[in-house]
Amino acid sequence: MLDIGYALSRRFPDPPQTDYRRADVHALRHDLFCGDVYLADTKADQELSTAWGWVPVLDFAWALCDVVEQLDKDPRGSRSSTPQHAELDFTESSDCMLFERRFGWVDIAADWMPTEEPALTFSHSALRREARDFLHDLLADLTDMHEDLADNPALWDLQARFPRLP
Repeated sequence: MLDIGYALSRRFPDPPQTDYRRADVHALRHDLFCGDVYLADTKADQELSTAWGWVPVLDFAWALCDVVEQLDKDPRGSRSSTPQHAELDFTESSDCMLFERRFGWVDIAADWMPTEEPALTFSHSALRREARDFLHDLLADLTDMHEDLADNPALWDLQARFPRLP
């Protein structure tokens, strides 16, 4: 079972003068909502997480949804034996998460993981569903904290681009 989560940082708060209604895409993706993120396989009791405190959490959710779609470029979909690769890089460092899809399964590793630690493995469909759920749950949390954020057109586009899946 895949669990994706986050924690906002107290060390890197958003500037108090932020106008969330008018924040541009760059600010939303790179300057606001810093913290840490994790992906966990609750069955295997295995986790891949950051512990830096500065990861732009909304950018992570946005980029994760993009990566899942990148991994679905092969028209043969889950029947394809050709590996599909994607990376999710972190803005302020050279660290990245590495994704490899083969057939209907995606291995997720990170370049900061010890080499002997196995990658997390999930079905592509579960990863897609959970990534989108994470994005929408995160947006709901953030708009609860900052009501004006719900009026930001960039987030309307984001929600339309990656709707929740049944």
